[in-house]
Amino acid sequence: MDTLTPQGADLLAALRPEARDAPESGIVEVMNHGRLHPGLIPLWVGEGDLPTPGFIIEAANASLAAGETFYTWQRGLPELREALARYHAGLLGRPFPAERFFVTGSGMQSLQIAIRMVAGPGDELVIPTPAWPNFAAAIGVAGARAVCVAMDLDHGRFSLDLGKLEAAITQRTRALVINSPANPTGWTATAEEIAALLGLARRHGLWIIADEIYGRFVYDGRPRAASFHDVMTDDDRILFVQTFSNNWAITGWRIGWIEAPPALGQVIENLIQYSTSGSPVFIQRAAVAALEQGEPFVAQQIARAAEGRRIVAEGLKATNRVALAPPDGAFYQFFTIDGRSDSRRLALELVDRANVGLAPGTAFGPGGEAGLRLCFARKASDLVETVARLQRALAEA
Repeated sequence: MDTLTPQGADLLAALRPEARDAPESGIVEVMNHGRLHPGLIPLWVGEGDLPTPGFIIEAANASLAAGETFYTWQRGLPELREALARYHAGLLGRPFPAERFFVTGSGMQSLQIAIRMVAGPGDELVIPTPAWPNFAAAIGVAGARAVCVAMDLDHGRFSLDLGKLEAAITQRTRALVINSPANPTGWTATAEEIAALLGLARRHGLWIIADEIYGRFVYDGRPRAASFHDVMTDDDRILFVQTFSNNWAITGWRIGWIEAPPALGQVIENLIQYSTSGSPVFIQRAAVAALEQGEPFVAQQIARAAEGRRIVAEGLKATNRVALAPPDGAFYQFFTIDGRSDSRRLALELVDRANVGLAPGTAFGPGGEAGLRLCFARKASDLVETVARLQRALAEA
């Protein structure tokens, strides 16, 4: 944090607490410590190393060349909403109306809009943790409170105790935030767990904010992870937050979508209007190309991640100092190191000693404090070198 003068402290004190108290990112702290290290292998953030494919860039360039630089539909281009409906129909095996899809400026904006639709000051949202830190932060910025329920950890594998989750529900609870496959743990809900979570939400009259962003990244031969789509009805209170970032390597483009009951359309349109006033047309044209032409690229991404998962799990296990279970989904390996419980300090040390950038478990809430997260959506040679560096560092410790 910047050094404050007395005048600066007075200015901060005059702010709304939701803004002033928004937490600093524990991941960014490690990134800032290591980003200028020559030759460092950066595996601290959740993105792959492949640049955006050419066919997506060409669609954006064609849109710009055609002069599509003006305001457009707040809910998203009709062509993109229809493409999203076809994509979901192909993935889930049943038709979807385009009216269920609303284009946003990122998965993060989708999350913020979903939270603001269902919660505000005095409300609570329940999150299984360790979890992506932006969940709790976005809830806090909205004036609500994140209630974290630590998942159980046994020999490196996380599991969800539904009894503990239900015990955290109070009269103030408005929603469950469910991320499956999960960042950072790779926990992936079974079909039975998905049904049980929906039953729990129905029983208590709660919303579900469903982050299924990593649903294509599963490693048991299935085309996708179990989804709330498999068990829900049209009147269930579920808001799906999604992004184009990971499947199609466009993290820096900032485009996502919300899937919600069409009856909520005007509310979602209003919240988009009063935040970003819509997404750029050329980026939406690129997103259409991603959906319509991108399946071979998605398959390539998944295959690379599967190989990365194998390299990392085998290499870390060989140290005989690491506790882990290969993740069922997503593209992160979460692990602990024997005798080391301060993951913040450890992550900073590994930048200096191994020239590898990992995310500290302290960034992900209760249950993750002792762990480290490694993103393996990267070329195999980098991961082989990463493992070798970590093996040497752990042998010398």
